[in-house]
Amino acid sequence: MTTRPSDPGSDPGHVARTAVILPVPAAEHVVGPHRATLDASAAAGVPAHLTVLHPFVDVAAVDESVLARVAEVVAATPAFTCRFTRCSWFDDDVLWLDPEPAAPVLELVQALWAAFPDHPPYAGAHDEVVAHVTIGETAVGGLAALREAEAAVTAQLPVEAVLDHALVIGELEPGTWQTIARLQLAPPAPPAPPA
Repeated sequence: MTTRPSDPGSDPGHVARTAVILPVPAAEHVVGPHRATLDASAAAGVPAHLTVLHPFVDVAAVDESVLARVAEVVAATPAFTCRFTRCSWFDDDVLWLDPEPAAPVLELVQALWAAFPDHPPYAGAHDEVVAHVTIGETAVGGLAALREAEAAVTAQLPVEAVLDHALVIGELEPGTWQTIARLQLAPPAPPAPPA
């Protein structure tokens, strides 16, 4: 499983898709140099992120009503802070950062999927959704390069990130993903009072 939006290649029947993501700019200085050569989505303009829904609606179907529904779900989700303390793997295929906690990300995935039931996460290809920031893929850069990236990234952890907005991104031109809308999460939940 990857967070990389589908590469349209040269398929004339390709339908341009969109995705909803939580960008993680605080991780860019750590993962960006590696994503540039190990994750094809970085070259296509996709920032370091946690995927909420991909594939999402066709680009042509994104209108004010779709964006309003996404904004409503996103605005009902409190902003939160994630810590990234370790790298993980999907087999030997994908290297990724593991968010702690993952629950707020997965709750947003479920809420948005409930609002758009025709668009399950990863098109329903996986039984379990795992919140993650992709660093790279073996198919793009090779396993040895990913192992080197793992060591370099691990040496710079932990990274702490405040996640306070989502992006709707779309493949507005083949192979190029751009931001369609930036949507704010709700203010962070107040801390629980001391017992």
